[in-house]
Amino acid sequence: MDHSSFMNPVTLRRPRWAVRVRNLGIALALGLAASLVGAGPATAAVGPTDPAAPIEPSVAPVPATGVSVDIYGVDGTPSSSIVVLIAITLLSVAPSLLLMTTSFTKIFVVLALTRNALGLQGTPPTQVLAGLSLFLSLFIMGPVLGDMNDAGVQPYLNGEVSFTEGTSAAIAPLREFMLDHTREADIALMTRAADDANPETRADVPMTTLMPAFMLSELRSAFIIGFVIFVPFLVIDLVVSGALMSMGMMMLPPVMVSLPFKLLLFVLVDGWTLIITALIGSYA
Repeated sequence: MDHSSFMNPVTLRRPRWAVRVRNLGIALALGLAASLVGAGPATAAVGPTDPAAPIEPSVAPVPATGVSVDIYGVDGTPSSSIVVLIAITLLSVAPSLLLMTTSFTKIFVVLALTRNALGLQGTPPTQVLAGLSLFLSLFIMGPVLGDMNDAGVQPYLNGEVSFTEGTSAAIAPLREFMLDHTREADIALMTRAADDANPETRADVPMTTLMPAFMLSELRSAFIIGFVIFVPFLVIDLVVSGALMSMGMMMLPPVMVSLPFKLLLFVLVDGWTLIITALIGSYA
């Protein structure tokens, strides 16, 4: 019996196959390490190379910022964006243009004075009078609007003229209409108020002077027509008031008694036809 087995008890307990596996693992590890160390690539001596040429830095294009609107479209015609912008602008200032440059003001004032002369405070309603005044104004201004469309609007939409030229050509018929129905005294009044020199010809009258002068002339004509309308109804009021005073019926309002007679007279003489005919004839 070997006495060394008594000195190493672990050897007695470990089986032989475990010892063989351990030895095999150690051998594999040593062989792998040797292959890694011996498989290094053989490096050959490489000489220095010339440096590469510098590359010019490229500048990236800066994207355009903001909003751009093309004034002209295909074949020189205005773009749809410009047409829409002009239409919105005209709609925003349309009430002022309608009041200052057309016959709407005089027609509406005359119709309102007629309603007051009859003693009717709410009949016809204001909306009815405004609608009637609007359509009568379109009827009277129809030839002028047609000339403005032919002279300036259509050439601009067709790309034949610029916006400035089209505007000047379109305003010319409107200027002639306003000058034909504006008193020289009113033009002189506005010229003195603006401290400007007296215009020598009709073409020298600026629009800033012509528009208020035209408005003053229209109001004057409207009040004259309203006075003529008030006279017969005032006579009826005086007659009815005198008759009530003579009968001692002072507590009865004269307006209540005179209103049926006013309506009867207005219907018999066909008052609406006379008034509208007079208004249209004043622009002949």
